[in-house]
Amino acid sequence: MSIYRITQDLKKCIGCQACEVRCLINKGVFSEIKICEIIPSEIKILENKVEQNFFFITCFHCERPLCVEACPTGAMQKRKKDGIVFVDRSLCIGCKNCIEACPWRIPQYDPETGTIVKCDLCMDRLDQGLMPACVTKCTTHALKLSSTKEISESKKRKLLK
Repeated sequence: MSIYRITQDLKKCIGCQACEVRCLINKGVFSEIKICEIIPSEIKILENKVEQNFFFITCFHCERPLCVEACPTGAMQKRKKDGIVFVDRSLCIGCKNCIEACPWRIPQYDPETGTIVKCDLCMDRLDQGLMPACVTKCTTHALKLSSTKEISESKKRKLLK
């Protein structure tokens, strides 16, 4: 499992999809695919008030990534130092085995390049001490890069309340 996760404050997200757009720009992808996605909930009307949540979905960077196991060329990899699952697009043959292996079908086929793309938490940016592109572009600051340790501590505090 990656030592990082992108967490979302549902109360702050307005569903603007700026994160989706910035992610694609950062990766140089201009096809109609989504590396991360904002999924709207159903609209609820409660006491004359309209409610809708927006859920941020991206790669979970699994502890045992089936996409990595399914890749015949070694293009889909998991970084040892932090557990980030990424694609070396120079090795990718576009066979789509990783898409089929992923329970959430997170890897995406880019028809313009014939290769797979997926969230790698902008590891190039992380290595420079920067935040992932989606986090920096979130206009309401609903997205945050968190360590799995921070998340675990936060959950413990909530349970103890």
